[in-house]
Amino acid sequence: MNDDENRIGNENPYPYRCPRVERGKKMEDRLAIVCSKGTLDMAYPPFVLATAAAAMDMEVMLFFTFWGLDIINRHKIDSLEVSISSNPGMPAMAKVAGMVPFGTKMVTGMMKDQFAKSKVMSIREFVQTSSEMGVHMVACQMSMDALGIKRDDLIPDVEDVVGAATFLDFAKESNVQLFI
Repeated sequence: MNDDENRIGNENPYPYRCPRVERGKKMEDRLAIVCSKGTLDMAYPPFVLATAAAAMDMEVMLFFTFWGLDIINRHKIDSLEVSISSNPGMPAMAKVAGMVPFGTKMVTGMMKDQFAKSKVMSIREFVQTSSEMGVHMVACQMSMDALGIKRDDLIPDVEDVVGAATFLDFAKESNVQLFI
């Protein structure tokens, strides 16, 4: 039974295509990452790791699910904000700033400025670079259905909308699997 048959009602608004996965790659040449959080500070780690792995000639798949879909949502990608209150590593002053109106925007702006000064790519630049390096970026079909997100809401770099089984098929053949 494929992902289409597993869906409730068997109605699939997304044409099923298996990502252009390189069959026959050895396990040590693959990285599978679940991207589950849609904040600016949690958007960077998957892309840093994905581009590093791709540069090491590893095959990489990023599976965006639940709030992680915000990272690849064309309406939200450029307005991701830092998570202040739920970030235990956040400096005390930043946490205080998060409690005042527009504090989150201020801290987000500070992070973006610091990253720009340090010549760190923006998330949109990381997406483009990842795509150019052959990183598979796929969106979770069930999460999209549950959250009312349409394929047209996603950035064009998203290779496909897939079920969990498709990602797990890739992940079980990967020697590195991460949940971020």
